[in-house]
Amino acid sequence: MKTSFKAVIITIAVVVLLAIAAIAYAMNQQAQKPAGGGETVRPDSHVLDDAGADGVTVVEFLDFECPSCVRFFPIVEDLREKHAGDITYVVRYFPLPGHINSTQAALAAEAAAQQDRFEDMYRTLFETQQQWAGQQTETPAVFRELAVGLGLDMAAYDEAIADPATLDRILSDKADGEALGVRSTPSFFIDGELLELTAWGDLESAIDKALRR
Repeated sequence: MKTSFKAVIITIAVVVLLAIAAIAYAMNQQAQKPAGGGETVRPDSHVLDDAGADGVTVVEFLDFECPSCVRFFPIVEDLREKHAGDITYVVRYFPLPGHINSTQAALAAEAAAQQDRFEDMYRTLFETQQQWAGQQTETPAVFRELAVGLGLDMAAYDEAIADPATLDRILSDKADGEALGVRSTPSFFIDGELLELTAWGDLESAIDKALRR
């Protein structure tokens, strides 16, 4: 009987400890979640094409160093041309920690955006990705040369790069993406709904479906 009673006490103690551990884990996970819900589009989001209130809104969360993003780039450009006037296309930043230059590239794009040259830098970054991706350390000088090549005001560019608000702007995009469930790039939202990509043609199919609604 004593042995049985001891076993019961031990079992109860183990169950209590496991319950405490589970509660602590759940609280920790909850603390790591972004407060509030994310927005797919904000007033300061970069809109490449605006189809107005009746258009289908496509939002891409991207990382300029992401290999899949650069593969999707020509697909996206074709779809933008094909559906010109019918879709609003929005680009948002989502630099991934495994890509050393992804934040530097986003800073370059945001600095260009402050001179109304976002789309020019957006195209240039994807077109030159092989020249600067995969580095072991950040190479901000490379992106500065790209800015020079675009004819940007370099004093204003340097000021924007040095301004903490420029990085904050990028991180606010990423925070929205995380709150919306973005975990990889590219991630696309069609009229606010996250698209699950399983094949290269899924984006076009989803846009075509949305346009038929």
